[in-house]
Amino acid sequence: MREHMDSIVGGPEAGASPMRRDVAGLLLATAGLLCLPASLRAQGLASISGADQVSALRAALSQGASSAVSLLGTANGFWNNPQVKIPLPDTLERLRSPARLLGMGGQFDELHQSINKAAEAAVPQSISLLQSAIKSMSVQDAQGILTGGQTAATDYFRKATSGELFNRFLPVVTKATEKVGLAQQYNQIAERGASLGVVDAKQAKLEPYVTNKALDGLYLMIGEEEKKIRANPVGAATDVARRVFGAVGR
Repeated sequence: MREHMDSIVGGPEAGASPMRRDVAGLLLATAGLLCLPASLRAQGLASISGADQVSALRAALSQGASSAVSLLGTANGFWNNPQVKIPLPDTLERLRSPARLLGMGGQFDELHQSINKAAEAAVPQSISLLQSAIKSMSVQDAQGILTGGQTAATDYFRKATSGELFNRFLPVVTKATEKVGLAQQYNQIAERGASLGVVDAKQAKLEPYVTNKALDGLYLMIGEEEKKIRANPVGAATDVARRVFGAVGR
């Protein structure tokens, strides 16, 4: 398990600096806290200060959020990941095979790749807002996350950031998709189809559809990082992390 976490945060094998090992320690210590039953975690939390709880959790969430953004914001971060790869809207997907028979399949392929590239380009816009949500976390927020379910931290992120992130992602997605002629044709047809009830309203316009899918992918990957933290408790490296880990281990 230790080797697995080292691969996420950069362990000794990767030549990690003391500061990165400290962050890793906070992350791993918080993992130990997260994996205990809620009743035991609550008892342990009562023995440590709210400031220490928030400090340890902020380090863990910062690492998890940064890791998720890095995974998705890299080249083909969406396209090569079946968990988050964005499909064409249903209406376009149904037309894809017939279009290929007519020699038009390339347009559909281009659009499919472009919407995933658009999501990939948008995701890095999220890091500053995610970090701001972490910094503004209250003691009550931290306690709720520490004693919550498997994706309590991800739920916190979604509640705190989804509205603003949609606004940040949409212009990036629009800029990327407007270069593809089929995208504009789809919007014209789908909006009319939605008004007639034959196209899902959530897919009536391509850019919001892609933006929401990009957000879903981001929160899914943050949730995956959170589950790893909860499932792999190891020893602590810093004083505050040792206090947190020791308190809940008693």
